[in-house]
Order: sequence, then C-alpha cells, then structure tokens
Amino acid sequence: MKNNIILFLGLFLISTATVFAQSETISPARKQAIDSLALEKVKDLSKYIAIIGSKETQFSEANRVMDRAEELFAPGAEMGVSSINTSEIAYYKVRRYFERLMALNYDRVNITWYDIQYISDLERQPDGRYVGVVTIFQRFEGTSIETGMNYKDTTKKDITIYVEKKQTQIAGRTIEFWDVMLGDVRVTETSA
Repeated sequence: MKNNIILFLGLFLISTATVFAQSETISPARKQAIDSLALEKVKDLSKYIAIIGSKETQFSEANRVMDRAEELFAPGAEMGVSSINTSEIAYYKVRRYFERLMALNYDRVNITWYDIQYISDLERQPDGRYVGVVTIFQRFEGTSIETGMNYKDTTKKDITIYVEKKQTQIAGRTIEFWDVMLGDVRVTETSA
C-alpha cells in the first residue's frame, strides 16, 4: 500500500510538472528577443570559426577562442564537414571539429558565413524546450603557397537551435531566463 501511495505521488508530481511545462508559452516580444539572441550566437560562431581557421592566429589564442565557441553549444553537438571532392559528409564533436579546422594543411584559410536566417520557426517540444533551425552559407577558401593548391567551396548548413528556460541564483533570489544553445550543424549542400 505504501509503495502504491509513493508511486501515485510520483506520477502526480510528474504530470503536474509536465502540465506546467507545457502551459508556458513565449510572448511575441520575448520570442523576438530570443530570435535575436540565437542569430547573435550564430554570428559569434562565424567569427570564432574564422579566427580558429586562420593561419595567422596564435595557438594560444585559437585555444582560447575554441573554449568560447564550445560554450555556445549544447552537450554532444556535432558539426558537419564536406568537400566538393567527395559526396560523403563527416560529423565531428564540436571540439574535434575546431581542432581539425586549426590543423588544416593550408598556408592561408579564409572562412566566411553569409545569408544567415531562420528557416523554421521555434516549435515547442514535449520536454518544454523550443527547437528551431537557422540556415547559413559558408564560403571556404584554402591556399597552399608551396604546392599551389587552391581549394574553394560553398556549403549550405542548417544549425539546430535549442531554447529552454533556465534558472540562476542572484543575491539569494532564483531568477528564470530563456537561454539559447546551438545544436548540430548539418551540411545540406556543397558546391564549388
């Protein structure tokens, strides 16, 4: 009997939490602020990738920037890598992607992102989080002076955006806020 009561209370608390989580909606003004924050984080990632990939960046600075860039991502996120020379797309954990980017065998690397925009609106998930997708185009140029090798491609990528309510303690008070984390960066198209 005691186990049944505990089970009932547990199920009640879970269902109450689920109803509370599902009843929370984002106001249009808050959504606009969240959209701006998401796009800002994507733009920050673009800057970080350009710095990490540049052969002019000192090793210590590249490592510092990698740490900052990693903070933008949800745990376990992966980034896609493609080439016009193969149809395969490889996916790496975020830190490994940055390490590989830094180690590219070119004398000069230039990476630019453009046409950054939402392609899907934020949709509420059963767990209470909101998920959306931002699309970007990445122009990659790598030049090797010694071999004369010059590689260029343009890749369209979709970046999953996670929005969830979090809490923090400030001066002994619990403050709730919406946070944006980047998820997987999926390659959708690569061209010369």
